Amino acid sequence: METLLGAAAESCETISTEPNVAVFFDQVSNTFSYVVCDPQSQACAIIDSVLDFDYPSASISYSGADTIIEYIMDRDLKVEWHIETHVHADHLSAGPYLQKHLGGKLAIGEHILTVQETFSKIFNEGTDFQRNASQFDHLFKDGETYTIGKLQAKAIHTPGHTPACMAHIIGKSAFVGDTLFMPDSGTARADFPGGSAKALYQSAQKILKLSPDTKLYICHDYGGEGRELHHQTTVAEQRQHNVHVGKAVTENQFVALREKRDNSLSTPRLMIPAIQVNMRAGHFPKAQDNGMVYLKLPINSL
Repeated sequence: METLLGAAAESCETISTEPNVAVFFDQVSNTFSYVVCDPQSQACAIIDSVLDFDYPSASISYSGADTIIEYIMDRDLKVEWHIETHVHADHLSAGPYLQKHLGGKLAIGEHILTVQETFSKIFNEGTDFQRNASQFDHLFKDGETYTIGKLQAKAIHTPGHTPACMAHIIGKSAFVGDTLFMPDSGTARADFPGGSAKALYQSAQKILKLSPDTKLYICHDYGGEGRELHHQTTVAEQRQHNVHVGKAVTENQFVALREKRDNSLSTPRLMIPAIQVNMRAGHFPKAQDNGMVYLKLPINSL
């Protein structure tokens, strides 16, 4: 995992009511992870961490997570939260590994219950799999406020890509998960089980109603027209230039556009292992009687 510090990551000794943000990039899944730090207390949250997973060999490693651990320990930060903006379909969460080394609470939106119920049927999970979100330490409710040290934060429900998507507003920054991409890439897909293009449009509008100067930190970028990858935009830029929901795009127009585009997209490469792990808060299923851990491969189901 590459560390993209730049101007986003400042010393946590700076006195400010705004968060300092360190950016980490996983090239395999094009995922941005964030360490969000309170400058006044050294408290921080880790948002959307990535576990290295090699699909052909079904092997895991921790180089990306270790980069985050090194960053945090070098600065003597105190991890309070491991936040998942949603149940990711393109990478496996490193939350439990980071929690083991750094402490903090594993958290996600309360509608993880819907995701667990949906995918437990697809993967034919038995009674060993708890569908009550007990794998997480905290479930955020829509509109819930919380703190990272002395920083004030708020979680808002932004379903559409998945039922459990949440955006986290911290100061004048918002971490939007997959609800919005960079303006020239539009929005995330809405065709996964439990997804909804209509709900995604309405969720995007929630974000676009924030103050125009709000910084938006996105979860993925794939570039476009030869441009460099970016992890940050603003509400003003999204309102003006987002190719899916910007300017005067109506809900009906968006739904037609989104559903047409989704019909042309292939299944994410790591979706099958990622969902099974991430709906368990980043934990793998229990080992079987031979001591081996297995993931299932449902045929013609996704």
